[in-house]
Amino acid sequence: MELSKARGRLVVIGGGEDKEGDCEILKEFLRLAHGAKARIVVMTVATTKPEELGGEYLKAFKRLGVDEVKIVDVSSREDAKDEKGLKLIKEATGIFFTGGDQLHITTLLGGTMMHELLHDKFEKGVVLGGTSAGAAMMSNSMFIRGKSDETPRFGGMEIGPGMDFLTGAVIDTHFSQRGRIGRLLTAVAHYPQDVGIGIDENTAMIVHDTEFDVIGEGAVTVVDASDITYTNLPNIGDGDALALYNVKLHVLPAGHSFDLGNRCPVMEEAQDRNGKRKESGSKGKQVRRRAKG
Repeated sequence: MELSKARGRLVVIGGGEDKEGDCEILKEFLRLAHGAKARIVVMTVATTKPEELGGEYLKAFKRLGVDEVKIVDVSSREDAKDEKGLKLIKEATGIFFTGGDQLHITTLLGGTMMHELLHDKFEKGVVLGGTSAGAAMMSNSMFIRGKSDETPRFGGMEIGPGMDFLTGAVIDTHFSQRGRIGRLLTAVAHYPQDVGIGIDENTAMIVHDTEFDVIGEGAVTVVDASDITYTNLPNIGDGDALALYNVKLHVLPAGHSFDLGNRCPVMEEAQDRNGKRKESGSKGKQVRRRAKG
């Protein structure tokens, strides 16, 4: 599936982001949302503890210098019509989804006025952030449940529709910490048209247009099954191990970038004034190029 060109920015966090120290990821979210002048809305729709979790982010954002931080909770589909909540979203420069259960987000917001408004705001350039469940829901295909730290197996996970802020992808979170490579491989075996993206804790991908940059202390793992040459998926039963040939895998720590449209890393090369490539570590104009698969 072709990636849609994002209008706003997405800050997609693998969970467990720093909220008390340097807060690199939250600072970047605020910078994209206009810094100290930002008007932030914290969406607590994913959690069953909206006051507690919303309060943590309210405290963190205010400590980072933002005065206008509001919490919008949606505990029923009727709440998605609330005029006060809709007004706060309309006025926001940054919208942040907390963790919890991503199925709460899609079932309570999907197809509502608030869902439509969120897409409208995104199309007009507002930054959307999300952590854990708030990250998993951003793609068009979304993990509902699945076993971690297991061999890829038929029926080892369940996928449903996400909120469609990033199409052509399926996102998994807490990736290295919970050993989720097996279930991401299972996902792309079933949906090879989607790029599989696994994000470590305290790590984020900053999506702009059809590219993303990585920040934080871990890495983003990209699994691409578009060129697989063989899979036994059509011929096995529930619980049987999957076979997959020729799957591409990329691991990108902080400072690295990826072109989702072309499904390849973006390389940085230093060039001299004549446009010739210089040795690694030398000073010169930085030129981005796509790494060939």
